[in-house]
Amino acid sequence: MKKGHNKVTFKPYTIDQPALLPPSLEELITEDHLVRVVNRVVDELDLEPILNEYKGGGTSSYLPRMMLKVLVYAYTQKVNSSRQIAKGLRENVNFMWISGNKRRDFRTINRFRSSVMKEGIEVVFSEVLRYLIEEGYVTLENYFLDGTKIEVNANKYKWVWAKSTAKYKERLQEKIQELLRNIE
Repeated sequence: MKKGHNKVTFKPYTIDQPALLPPSLEELITEDHLVRVVNRVVDELDLEPILNEYKGGGTSSYLPRMMLKVLVYAYTQKVNSSRQIAKGLRENVNFMWISGNKRRDFRTINRFRSSVMKEGIEVVFSEVLRYLIEEGYVTLENYFLDGTKIEVNANKYKWVWAKSTAKYKERLQEKIQELLRNIE
């Protein structure tokens, strides 16, 4: 046995080590993470119908686009409870990042979801979810069982009929409605 190789060493471990600057949330999330995709997709949506739900007056409200991003990301993570979303905003780096580190309580989240978004959540969620599915960021296999197959590489032996695509979209819309009913 070689001399000096039998000594065990460990890396230093200190919980209360002060840092000159706290880490940036931006650095902690990879560029291709789903939370960044949700951020980009929601930024592209027209939120005029949602903005029309606000009456004005009183205290300032949280930005609807940010609230929507939090909801959509939570739903993609199978987090449906307002209390669990609020917990994520306090404890989960991805939730902190997408909310701009704004910590809302569960009542604010629930009020936004049940009052402001009541009419528009299905349309918005459907559009975002359809995009995420088509781009391969999320699958609904844990939510739904759907036997529809759509061929991507079409040649003379493989066809995608418009009728089957329409049926797929119709069934997807029904499944989304069912999911939103279960969330409520």
